[in-house]
Amino acid sequence: MRVAISGTQCVGKSTLIEQLSTALPDYEVVDEPYLLLEDEGHDFAHPPTAEDFEAQLVRSIAEVRRSGPNVLLDRSPADFLGYLLAGGEDIDEWVDRAAAAMARLDLVVLVPIEAPDRIAVPSDEDADQRRNVDEEIAQLLIDDELAANVVTVHGDIDTRVAQVLAHLR
Repeated sequence: MRVAISGTQCVGKSTLIEQLSTALPDYEVVDEPYLLLEDEGHDFAHPPTAEDFEAQLVRSIAEVRRSGPNVLLDRSPADFLGYLLAGGEDIDEWVDRAAAAMARLDLVVLVPIEAPDRIAVPSDEDADQRRNVDEEIAQLLIDDELAANVVTVHGDIDTRVAQVLAHLR
């Protein structure tokens, strides 16, 4: 199955993928587009610009398209649409391409912000932006039905892994 883990920054997506990859050893793990692009020399602004998020969206769409049958993707195209929306950008030109990529996914795991946070959030994180992105991604995935099969996970890492594995069965 093609599984993407979605959510705003600092919610535990990478930790979840790390644990899932242990439980699903036959699955390939695809790093998040930020890391892939950074490894290739992309110089991101701090904070990232709309162009940075668009570059990550393009890469995310490409990674979904080229992914094999057993893959865990760190982030989905919906994440970057969420960042663009939270930044006040118009996403109309991206929706069809992102939706086509999202249709190739068998499951999207939404990792929302929880109270209290499950992982330490750096003090320099923009809390309002983080919350806005969280809301935009949830809106896209759940309310706007950008993905056909979405499971929202909650709880500690073991509980989250169990929720995903139960859904995969």
